[in-house]
Order: sequence, then structure tokens, then C-alpha cells
Amino acid sequence: MDIKSYQSHAEGFVKHYLLADPFLPYTSVLAGIFLCKMAYDITQSFSSIHIKSYSALTKVKRTEWNNRSLQGLIVFRSSSISSFGLGVSVGYFLADLGMIIWLYPTLGGSEYIFHHCLSGVAVAYSLFSGEAQLYTYMVLLSEVTTPEINLRWYLDISCLKRSKAYLINGVAIFLAWLTARILLFVYMFYHVYVHYDQVAMMHPFGYLLVFVVPVALSVMNLMWFGKIVKGLMKTLEKKDNKE
Repeated sequence: MDIKSYQSHAEGFVKHYLLADPFLPYTSVLAGIFLCKMAYDITQSFSSIHIKSYSALTKVKRTEWNNRSLQGLIVFRSSSISSFGLGVSVGYFLADLGMIIWLYPTLGGSEYIFHHCLSGVAVAYSLFSGEAQLYTYMVLLSEVTTPEINLRWYLDISCLKRSKAYLINGVAIFLAWLTARILLFVYMFYHVYVHYDQVAMMHPFGYLLVFVVPVALSVMNLMWFGKIVKGLMKTLEKKDNKE
């Protein structure tokens, strides 16, 4: 009975407060910041107990370790749930950007600041305006590569560069990056081309973001992809020489 009561209260809280239109943008951003901070703290607690090499890392390396862890026109389609998801993303970008700036350049250089600022502005605009949420989510899907990239850093700092897991991770990064940050962007550009008449109806600032943000991110993705391919080739060459 108590469980059902708690579930009922929780559903009511989400429905009538978190997903209520007037509060949605602000609570979702706060939720993103909270979830990012919670992931950081959980990673710190888990690593200090279960990862033997964690305690041997410097304070800066431990900090970096913890941190990685409808109908109508398509361009105007939105919902409370999709807006909430975008708000969480804005919260993540704000929290992560704050960490990058605070510990600069430990967690990343100027390219990371540029990436987070550009992405954050685009997602925030889509959240508050309700425009181009479909395209925003297409771009956000590229973040599925983040766990693989972070795992590679963990393997590297744990002296496992010659392990089988490191090789598998390299292949996973290559495939994920090719799919989410190259091919998906090509599809998005095609989709914008097919629905250009609808894109042209957007606010001028939103119209500009639809083209500027994906193009800028695509250039960065291609540059990083080149480094990924070179890194994977080196790993495969070392494996062949070892055999």
C-alpha cells in the first residue's frame, strides 16, 4: 500500500510539476545539473571502493575520472517529454562546461568549450522556442559516443592499452562515431534539404542554428574521426607485430 501511494505521489509530482508547461524548461535544466552532479559523486564513491588503481591517481586525474563519467510541421513539433529531455541536456552542458572551465585545460581545450557553448545555445533555443526539436535530437544522438571515449581514457590511465578490451573499445568508437557523428549528420542534412520549405518558416535565429551548428560540429567530427582512424590503425598494427 505504501509503495502504491509513493508511486502515485511520484507520478503526480512529475505530471503536475516537472512536466507542467510553465516550469518545464527551468526544472529540466536543474534536473540535468543535478543528474550530472549525482553521476560525478556516484563515480567517485564507486571508484574509491572497487577500483584499486583509483586511489593511486593524482587529485587532478581523480577529478577527470569522476567527470567522465504530434501532427503539424516537423520543425514545430514538440512535447512536454521532449522539452524535458532537452532541458536535461542543457543542464548537462552547463555542468560539464563549468567543470571544463574551472579545471581548464585538464578536462579539455578550447575546442571543447566551443563545442559545449555552440551545442548548449542550440539546445536551449530549441527548448524554449519549441522549434527544430527533431533536428536537435538528431545532433544529441551523437553523444552516444561519449561513454566509449570515456572508457578509452579509463583503460589508458589504468595501463591497459595492450589489452583486448582496449582494441574492442577502439573498434566500438570507430563504428559508433561513423554511425552517430558522420552518417547520421549526412541524413540530417538530407532531411533538412527535403523539408527546406518548413525550415524556411522558422525564426531567423533558429533557421541560422539549423545550418551553422550541424556544419560546425560536422567539421569537428570529421577532424576527430581522422584521429580515431589513425589511432585504431596504430593499435591494429601493434597487435599484428606482437603476433
